[in-house]
Amino acid sequence: MAGDSPAREKAYANAIPNQKSKGNAVRPALGPLATLAPFAWRYRGHVVVALIALVVAAGATLALPLAVRRVIDYGFSGLDSWVINAYFLMLMGVVGVLALASATRYYFVTTLGERVVADLRADTFKHLTTLDQTFYDTARTGELTSRLAADTTQIKSAFGSSISQALRNLVIFIGASSMMVVTSPRLSSLVLAAIPLIVLPLVFSGRGVRKRSRDAQDRLAAANAYATEAISAVRTMQAFNAESETAARFKDAAEEAFSAARLSARARALLTAIALFLVSASVVAVLWYGAQDVLAGNMTGGRLSQFVLYAVFAASSLGELSQVWGEISQTAGAAGRLSEILSTRSTVVTPSAPQALPEPPLATAAFEGVSFNYPTRSDTPALDSFTLRIKRGERVALVGPSGAGKSTVLQLLQRFYDPGQGQVLIDGVDARHADLAKLRERFAIVPQDPVIFGATVADNIRYGTPEADFSRIEEAAKQAAAHDFIVALPQGYDTLIGERGVTLSGGQRQRLAIARAILRDAPILLLDEATSALDAESERLVQTALDRLMQGRTTLVIAHRLATVLSANRIIVMDGGRIVEEGTHEDLVTQRGLYARLAHLQFGM
Repeated sequence: MAGDSPAREKAYANAIPNQKSKGNAVRPALGPLATLAPFAWRYRGHVVVALIALVVAAGATLALPLAVRRVIDYGFSGLDSWVINAYFLMLMGVVGVLALASATRYYFVTTLGERVVADLRADTFKHLTTLDQTFYDTARTGELTSRLAADTTQIKSAFGSSISQALRNLVIFIGASSMMVVTSPRLSSLVLAAIPLIVLPLVFSGRGVRKRSRDAQDRLAAANAYATEAISAVRTMQAFNAESETAARFKDAAEEAFSAARLSARARALLTAIALFLVSASVVAVLWYGAQDVLAGNMTGGRLSQFVLYAVFAASSLGELSQVWGEISQTAGAAGRLSEILSTRSTVVTPSAPQALPEPPLATAAFEGVSFNYPTRSDTPALDSFTLRIKRGERVALVGPSGAGKSTVLQLLQRFYDPGQGQVLIDGVDARHADLAKLRERFAIVPQDPVIFGATVADNIRYGTPEADFSRIEEAAKQAAAHDFIVALPQGYDTLIGERGVTLSGGQRQRLAIARAILRDAPILLLDEATSALDAESERLVQTALDRLMQGRTTLVIAHRLATVLSANRIIVMDGGRIVEEGTHEDLVTQRGLYARLAHLQFGM
């Protein structure tokens, strides 16, 4: 056991990098944006067209000062009217090219942003479905859904406008700065000398923007997580008259999110103000200096106008870059949070060369000296040197006090976790060496609290067996004693049932779960009985369905009812992660040990 805890803690740290790297989440660089590059590269055709349109639009913008200079220096010099008409026609042509290129850029950039975010959401959700239970033992559902919704929306905004605007303004800034040098090297030297004074504050203040943006997104995710938990348990909340308390706690969480967002907005506003002042002040100073040259006859009015326009373009581009920089910093925070999920690797994976499970299935299972600690409770063994062999067709009941390790046995069989020591064998193959999907195909499970989705009745029964046709679904429902209540529903099998099946009774939910297991037709059945909380009629119907389900299958059941204990071929009594007694009901009762005490308390014997 000593070697088990560090190994599991290491796996836990790898599975949840957010908890270990919180201090390093905010970095000066925009590295997390690199996570988005593969998604954009899938649509490189769109990227190329958008870039071409962007360059054409920027070129048309940069051509405007040249045309204006010609109009001022030559169009008003007393020449024929056709000259000025020609210059204005040229201006109209440039404007037309600018409009067409801008529209093209907008379309391709917007559709690219929508496409990238759709793929990012789908890939992130798909990745979440593959992560093991180590991750979900501490992850909050509301925070994960916030990342899928709020963070991807922030990224869509960046892809749809911010990044495109940043590239456009960067191209215009470089082009305008170059043309400023061509137009007047002396004036441009003054402008370019001021650029470091403008850029350096942006760089340093941008770090603060990213930090506050990340904090705001984390606070929002925490608020969403609390809201999700509260709404999912709304009946419990109302039953305990906790509406006011719950609303107050969410209000506090929302206020914290607002305070963090306000600090982020304040940092962005300060960044924008500094940038705009420095840029505008530099343009005004250069304009005054250039006016002195025009008065001295060293420069024409048209050339000064050309220079001023380029200076305005460069200044406005730099000013817009400061604003866009704040948005991109926010996007980097969102991308960083999503990259944490995408970089998380499951500790339970299929090996590169999996060992084939025997066909047809042997329907056997075994634990050989298994010791296991849950990562979140590394100091408490859930199983300790646990050994159990289950034969084909055998019905084995697990009995024991709460915390004895009964549910852990079912979880390790399905390889939701890997043991720290020992082996879990399915049909003679170590579960860690088998293909994960094929291994789980060997099991059907009916949990104590059945999971019912907010879909139709048919879809709930079909869950996990999507290829099943209606006749198979109906037959499974009949065997589970569910057909009669299903056809009595408003739309029968097509009836939409509420989230988690809140519109159904406990017995009806159990029978749907049993029908799902029957349809799966797996050789090994894992059953966590939940009939103790049902009324007598529902219990009878569920028990009848369970008896049909267990026929011809290897069954491992966590027993809550005397009938199940009596029908078991073997009873395993667990305590503290170990087997303390084993035998039939009659044998164990006569031993007057733990089972006899549990039978008296739990089964009324």
